[in-house]
Amino acid sequence: MAPDGQGTYLDGLIAGLGWTLATALLAWALALVLGIVVGITLTTSRRWLRRFAGAYVELFRNIPLLVQMFLWYFVLPELVPADIGHWLKSLSNAPFVTAVVALGFYASASVAVQIAAAIGAVSLGQRHAALSLGLTIPQAYRHVLLPVAFRIAIPSLSNDFTSTIKNSSVALTIGLMELTARARAMQEFTFYVFEPYAVATLGYVGVNLIVVNLMRALERRVAIPGFISSRKD
Repeated sequence: MAPDGQGTYLDGLIAGLGWTLATALLAWALALVLGIVVGITLTTSRRWLRRFAGAYVELFRNIPLLVQMFLWYFVLPELVPADIGHWLKSLSNAPFVTAVVALGFYASASVAVQIAAAIGAVSLGQRHAALSLGLTIPQAYRHVLLPVAFRIAIPSLSNDFTSTIKNSSVALTIGLMELTARARAMQEFTFYVFEPYAVATLGYVGVNLIVVNLMRALERRVAIPGFISSRKD
Protein backbone atom coordinates (compact mmCIF):
# COMPACT_ATOMS: atom_id res chain seq x y z
CA MET A 1 0.00 0.00 0.00
CA ALA A 2 1.07 3.57 -0.66
CA PRO A 3 1.91 5.66 2.44
CA ASP A 4 -1.11 7.92 1.90
CA GLY A 5 -3.41 4.90 2.17
CA GLN A 6 -4.95 5.53 -1.26
CA GLY A 7 -4.27 2.49 -3.40
CA THR A 8 -1.01 0.72 -4.02
CA TYR A 9 2.29 1.87 -5.42
CA LEU A 10 1.36 0.19 -8.70
CA ASP A 11 -1.77 2.35 -8.85
CA GLY A 12 0.47 5.38 -8.44
CA LEU A 13 2.76 4.25 -11.27
CA ILE A 14 -0.23 3.69 -13.53
CA ALA A 15 -1.53 7.16 -12.69
CA GLY A 16 1.92 8.55 -13.46
CA LEU A 17 1.84 6.82 -16.84
CA GLY A 18 -1.48 8.52 -17.50
CA TRP A 19 0.06 11.94 -16.78
CA THR A 20 2.99 11.06 -19.03
CA LEU A 21 0.67 10.20 -21.92
CA ALA A 22 -1.52 13.27 -21.40
CA THR A 23 1.50 15.56 -21.30
CA ALA A 24 3.15 13.99 -24.34
CA LEU A 25 -0.02 13.92 -26.47
CA LEU A 26 -0.98 17.53 -25.79
CA ALA A 27 2.61 18.70 -26.22
CA TRP A 28 2.84 16.80 -29.51
CA ALA A 29 -0.39 18.38 -30.77
CA LEU A 30 1.03 21.82 -29.95
CA ALA A 31 4.36 20.91 -31.56
CA LEU A 32 2.65 19.79 -34.77
CA VAL A 33 0.64 23.01 -35.11
CA LEU A 34 3.62 25.27 -34.42
CA GLY A 35 6.06 23.09 -36.35
CA ILE A 36 3.94 22.98 -39.49
CA VAL A 37 3.50 26.77 -39.51
CA VAL A 38 7.21 27.41 -38.91
CA GLY A 39 8.24 24.69 -41.35
CA ILE A 40 6.15 26.22 -44.13
CA THR A 41 7.59 29.63 -43.29
CA LEU A 42 11.11 28.24 -43.69
CA THR A 43 10.31 27.42 -47.33
CA THR A 44 8.67 30.69 -48.35
CA SER A 45 10.24 33.11 -50.80
CA ARG A 46 10.23 36.02 -48.35
CA ARG A 47 13.66 36.33 -46.75
CA TRP A 48 12.51 38.11 -43.58
CA LEU A 49 9.99 35.36 -42.88
CA ARG A 50 12.63 32.67 -43.40
CA ARG A 51 14.98 34.50 -41.04
CA PHE A 52 12.28 34.80 -38.39
CA ALA A 53 11.46 31.09 -38.69
CA GLY A 54 15.14 30.19 -38.61
CA ALA A 55 15.65 32.25 -35.45
CA TYR A 56 12.67 30.47 -33.86
CA VAL A 57 14.16 27.07 -34.66
CA GLU A 58 17.63 27.97 -33.40
CA LEU A 59 16.23 29.47 -30.19
CA PHE A 60 14.15 26.47 -29.11
CA ARG A 61 16.49 23.81 -30.50
CA ASN A 62 19.69 25.08 -28.87
CA ILE A 63 18.41 25.74 -25.33
CA PRO A 64 18.30 22.56 -23.19
CA LEU A 65 14.80 21.36 -22.39
CA LEU A 66 15.45 21.51 -18.65
CA VAL A 67 16.41 25.18 -18.88
CA GLN A 68 13.33 25.93 -20.98
CA MET A 69 11.14 24.15 -18.44
CA PHE A 70 12.55 26.31 -15.64
CA LEU A 71 12.16 29.47 -17.72
CA TRP A 72 8.49 28.78 -18.40
CA TYR A 73 7.75 27.75 -14.79
CA PHE A 74 9.86 30.08 -12.65
CA VAL A 75 10.87 33.05 -14.84
CA LEU A 76 7.83 33.77 -17.03
CA PRO A 77 5.47 34.57 -14.09
CA GLU A 78 7.98 37.20 -12.95
CA LEU A 79 8.21 38.85 -16.37
CA VAL A 80 4.51 39.26 -17.15
CA PRO A 81 2.26 41.82 -15.38
CA ALA A 82 1.76 41.09 -11.69
CA ASP A 83 -1.89 40.00 -11.96
CA ILE A 84 -1.10 37.51 -14.71
CA GLY A 85 1.95 36.29 -12.80
CA HIS A 86 -0.12 35.65 -9.65
CA TRP A 87 -2.72 33.82 -11.74
CA LEU A 88 -0.05 31.61 -13.32
CA LYS A 89 1.45 30.79 -9.93
CA SER A 90 -1.95 29.95 -8.42
CA LEU A 91 -2.97 27.46 -11.11
CA SER A 92 -3.63 24.10 -9.50
CA ASN A 93 -2.28 22.28 -12.55
CA ALA A 94 0.56 24.71 -13.28
CA PRO A 95 3.24 21.98 -13.59
CA PHE A 96 1.13 20.11 -16.15
CA VAL A 97 0.35 23.21 -18.22
CA THR A 98 3.97 24.33 -18.09
CA ALA A 99 5.24 20.91 -19.13
CA VAL A 100 2.87 20.80 -22.11
CA VAL A 101 3.86 24.28 -23.29
CA ALA A 102 7.60 23.78 -22.77
CA LEU A 103 7.63 20.38 -24.46
CA GLY A 104 5.43 21.65 -27.28
CA PHE A 105 7.66 24.59 -28.14
CA TYR A 106 10.81 22.50 -27.74
CA ALA A 107 9.55 19.75 -30.07
CA SER A 108 8.09 22.23 -32.56
CA ALA A 109 11.60 23.31 -33.59
CA SER A 110 12.46 19.78 -34.67
CA VAL A 111 9.08 19.31 -36.35
CA ALA A 112 9.61 22.54 -38.30
CA VAL A 113 12.95 21.32 -39.64
CA GLN A 114 11.41 17.97 -40.66
CA ILE A 115 8.48 19.62 -42.43
CA ALA A 116 10.75 22.08 -44.25
CA ALA A 117 13.04 19.25 -45.37
CA ALA A 118 10.06 17.20 -46.57
CA ILE A 119 8.70 20.14 -48.57
CA GLY A 120 12.15 20.63 -50.07
CA ALA A 121 12.20 16.94 -51.04
CA VAL A 122 9.14 17.41 -53.24
CA SER A 123 10.32 18.03 -56.78
CA LEU A 124 10.36 21.63 -57.93
CA GLY A 125 8.39 20.59 -60.99
CA GLN A 126 5.32 19.87 -58.87
CA ARG A 127 5.41 23.39 -57.44
CA HIS A 128 5.76 24.89 -60.93
CA ALA A 129 3.01 22.65 -62.28
CA ALA A 130 0.63 23.73 -59.51
CA LEU A 131 1.33 27.40 -60.16
CA SER A 132 1.00 26.97 -63.91
CA LEU A 133 -2.48 25.50 -63.36
CA GLY A 134 -3.53 28.75 -61.75
CA LEU A 135 -3.22 27.77 -58.09
CA THR A 136 -2.10 30.41 -55.65
CA ILE A 137 0.89 29.78 -53.38
CA PRO A 138 -1.32 28.81 -50.38
CA GLN A 139 -3.37 26.52 -52.64
CA ALA A 140 -0.20 24.91 -54.02
CA TYR A 141 0.98 24.18 -50.49
CA ARG A 142 -2.40 22.87 -49.37
CA HIS A 143 -3.27 20.67 -52.36
CA VAL A 144 0.11 19.65 -53.81
CA LEU A 145 3.17 20.17 -51.61
CA LEU A 146 1.95 19.43 -48.08
CA PRO A 147 0.07 16.18 -48.83
CA VAL A 148 3.27 14.70 -50.27
CA ALA A 149 5.55 16.31 -47.69
CA PHE A 150 3.58 14.88 -44.77
CA ARG A 151 4.00 11.38 -46.19
CA ILE A 152 7.74 11.91 -46.54
CA ALA A 153 8.05 13.27 -42.99
CA ILE A 154 6.18 10.47 -41.19
CA PRO A 155 9.28 8.39 -40.23
CA SER A 156 11.16 11.36 -38.80
CA LEU A 157 8.04 12.69 -37.09
CA SER A 158 7.53 9.34 -35.39
CA ASN A 159 11.03 9.67 -33.92
CA ASP A 160 10.15 13.15 -32.65
CA PHE A 161 6.94 11.81 -31.09
CA THR A 162 8.76 9.07 -29.17
CA SER A 163 11.33 11.64 -28.06
CA THR A 164 8.52 13.82 -26.73
CA ILE A 165 7.19 10.91 -24.68
CA LYS A 166 10.63 10.29 -23.20
CA ASN A 167 11.36 13.98 -22.65
CA SER A 168 8.19 14.31 -20.57
CA SER A 169 10.20 12.81 -17.70
CA VAL A 170 11.98 16.18 -17.35
CA ALA A 171 8.69 17.57 -15.97
CA LEU A 172 9.41 15.92 -12.61
CA THR A 173 11.77 18.86 -11.94
CA ILE A 174 8.81 21.26 -11.74
CA GLY A 175 6.61 18.96 -9.68
CA LEU A 176 4.57 17.04 -12.25
CA MET A 177 3.94 13.54 -10.89
CA GLU A 178 4.38 11.68 -14.15
CA LEU A 179 5.80 8.17 -14.46
CA THR A 180 9.43 8.90 -13.60
CA ALA A 181 8.43 11.14 -10.68
CA ARG A 182 6.17 8.39 -9.31
CA ALA A 183 8.98 5.85 -9.58
CA ARG A 184 11.34 8.23 -7.80
CA ALA A 185 8.83 8.84 -5.01
CA MET A 186 8.33 5.11 -4.57
CA GLN A 187 12.09 4.60 -4.37
CA GLU A 188 12.44 7.33 -1.73
CA PHE A 189 9.63 5.94 0.45
CA THR A 190 10.50 2.25 0.21
CA PHE A 191 14.27 2.34 -0.51
CA TYR A 192 13.61 -0.11 -3.34
CA VAL A 193 15.37 1.00 -6.51
CA PHE A 194 15.05 -1.82 -9.01
CA GLU A 195 11.29 -2.41 -8.82
CA PRO A 196 9.91 1.11 -9.47
CA TYR A 197 12.39 1.97 -12.19
CA ALA A 198 11.95 -1.42 -13.84
CA VAL A 199 8.20 -0.83 -14.05
CA ALA A 200 8.78 2.71 -15.35
CA THR A 201 11.19 1.38 -17.97
CA LEU A 202 8.67 -1.20 -19.14
CA GLY A 203 6.03 1.53 -19.32
CA TYR A 204 8.14 3.76 -21.55
CA VAL A 205 9.24 0.86 -23.75
CA GLY A 206 5.68 -0.43 -24.14
CA VAL A 207 4.22 2.97 -25.03
CA ASN A 208 6.98 3.79 -27.51
CA LEU A 209 6.72 0.38 -29.20
CA ILE A 210 2.99 0.97 -29.68
CA VAL A 211 3.66 4.43 -31.13
CA VAL A 212 6.38 3.16 -33.48
CA ASN A 213 4.20 0.36 -34.84
CA LEU A 214 1.21 2.66 -35.28
CA MET A 215 3.36 5.16 -37.19
CA ARG A 216 4.78 2.38 -39.38
CA ALA A 217 1.24 1.24 -40.17
CA LEU A 218 0.28 4.82 -41.02
CA GLU A 219 3.36 5.17 -43.20
CA ARG A 220 2.44 2.07 -45.20
CA ARG A 221 -1.18 3.19 -45.41
CA VAL A 222 -0.50 6.61 -46.92
CA ALA A 223 2.53 5.70 -49.06
CA ILE A 224 2.25 6.86 -52.68
CA PRO A 225 2.94 3.91 -55.03
CA GLY A 226 5.96 4.57 -57.20
CA PHE A 227 6.90 7.70 -55.28
CA ILE A 228 7.22 6.76 -51.62
CA SER A 229 8.00 3.11 -51.00
CA SER A 230 6.17 1.46 -48.12
CA ARG A 231 8.41 -0.46 -45.76
CA LYS A 232 7.52 -4.05 -45.07
CA ASP A 233 9.76 -4.55 -42.02
